[in-house]
Amino acid sequence: MCARSLFVLIVGFLLCWPLVELEAKTKASSSSSKAASGAAKSKAPSADDPLGLAARGAIVVDAYTGDPLYEKNADTRFYPASTTKIMTGMLIIESGDLDSEVEIVSEDSAVGESSLSIRPGEKFTRRQMLYGLMLKSANDVAHALGRDNAGTAQAFAERMNQRARELGCTDTHFVNAHGLHHANHYTTPRDLALITRAAMNQPLFRQIVATRTSSWSSLRGTFALSNHNRLLEKLTGCIGVKTGYTIPAQQVLASAAQRDGKEAIAVVMHTDKPGIWEDSTKLLEYALSRVIPSQRSEN
Repeated sequence: MCARSLFVLIVGFLLCWPLVELEAKTKASSSSSKAASGAAKSKAPSADDPLGLAARGAIVVDAYTGDPLYEKNADTRFYPASTTKIMTGMLIIESGDLDSEVEIVSEDSAVGESSLSIRPGEKFTRRQMLYGLMLKSANDVAHALGRDNAGTAQAFAERMNQRARELGCTDTHFVNAHGLHHANHYTTPRDLALITRAAMNQPLFRQIVATRTSSWSSLRGTFALSNHNRLLEKLTGCIGVKTGYTIPAQQVLASAAQRDGKEAIAVVMHTDKPGIWEDSTKLLEYALSRVIPSQRSEN
């Protein structure tokens, strides 16, 4: 390349550089604005929703009486995602014999998404698997527990539906034990609160969902399980319960808190990532400021 051509290229680059830099800054500014706009989704209070919840559906109830204290579209159908595992865990505990072992088969290990990578031939006690179910939210563990309990995954789903009806759920239908998306797998905030309240009457269930970390041992070694429920650390008195997420369901959380002889259960459905914690905190604080201390009912 001759000196004259090189000179022309250098001059052209220097003239164009400010335009390139300006375009880059403009794109960055636009991206930042969009991110800020996306993060600022908290809604202003309204007559229908004084708490200004981000969730499309929500409810909070007195855990002792079951009385609803705040509702938003509480009878609207939503996808429960992994909060499905509240029903799964409750049924396994109610069935008993928790120290018996479940042998894993190929259909269990084939279930995708969140998992503990259990393998055919491995054996785990039901008690151990309940911790994997509720802390890790392992879909393969959920499938294995359901199949072992009822003989087939489909038969376990029918047991889930029967138990939901017994609890008074009027608009709930389960297709699987784990909550991976299916168009015919749904519930409502009110029904999910009913299920959660029944599960929290089980001492072992309460113990598990309040556990922040536990250990999991398998052929691959021993490692820690961490509870996905951040409210256990963020909210004073939080005692559970279960998170959930799929793209169609968005963020879902059933939570519970106990203070000064009071206890409340909140459900938020189809919300965003900040909203899952903020909405639940608003609901539980609201409820705990209003419920009257009482003895736990026998129901």
